[in-house]
Amino acid sequence: MEKPAVLKASTPGGHPIIRAVWLGAFILLVLAALLFEIGAFSYPIPAVTAVAWLVAGLVAYGVRHARFLGTLAGGERALRSGDLPAARAVIAPLVDRFPNIPAVQRVAGLVLYASGDPLSAAAMLEGAARSLADDKDLVVTLVAAYAALNKAGDARRAATLRPDDPDVRLALAWAELVALGGDRERGTAMAPSLPADTPARAAMAATLQAIAAAERHDAATVRARLRDAEDRYVLLADDERAFLGYLGGVALRELGAIDDARSTFTLAMEAAPGTIGEALARRERAHMPSGSGSPSVSDQPSSD
Repeated sequence: MEKPAVLKASTPGGHPIIRAVWLGAFILLVLAALLFEIGAFSYPIPAVTAVAWLVAGLVAYGVRHARFLGTLAGGERALRSGDLPAARAVIAPLVDRFPNIPAVQRVAGLVLYASGDPLSAAAMLEGAARSLADDKDLVVTLVAAYAALNKAGDARRAATLRPDDPDVRLALAWAELVALGGDRERGTAMAPSLPADTPARAAMAATLQAIAAAERHDAATVRARLRDAEDRYVLLADDERAFLGYLGGVALRELGAIDDARSTFTLAMEAAPGTIGEALARRERAHMPSGSGSPSVSDQPSSD
């Protein structure tokens, strides 16, 4: 099977022809100045040639830069449409040639995260954040990448860049409720007020609320909130359903419903292969405890 394009940073390539043209123009300008100083009537020839070369170099640079921006935009369009192989194929050459340009790091980080590589995504997005700290997609994805990496402290730090953004709040709640080192009490406190103004946000909020309920061993609420999330699946893309399946599996696992959690992780993996949801579900399923189980009646809260 053909492997997908890999995003890998290397030494950025330059534009040797354009640099050579500009260097030649500079030399011609120096020559024109010398000819003018000695009173030679031929000085306009190198001067005009130098100007022409400078203009030609600027035009070539502008064309190449416009092509670069168009390619970058094409990669982001492919990502938005859910075509991750196309997005990787478009962005990989740009990362190879221009790994230190923030705009390239930003789109590469978004693609890497969506493709299931949060570690590389975080590295790219941290570089881009030095110049693009106000970018919503960058910050949301950076917080999510750290949540996926079980780095709750880094997720909190990244969240301070846009603390009131609804998607940042969702990603931070994920980090607190699920990631190693997360503050479960804080995550549980955040859960009831999570934004639910779109189908995707409402489904994620419901699933995170199910995880918070699992912390209390409230089986009825866990099942009810997972059903609320599933009711919105018809409005979501495959990659969103896979990610929510991963979170749903976490809720069931924390509740003690091991068989249901394993089945939910498996369904998430099948929903959108090659995505972050599939990667996280695969990781969690691989670490599932052996045996089976489901919450007993005693796990549910009493009526009093």
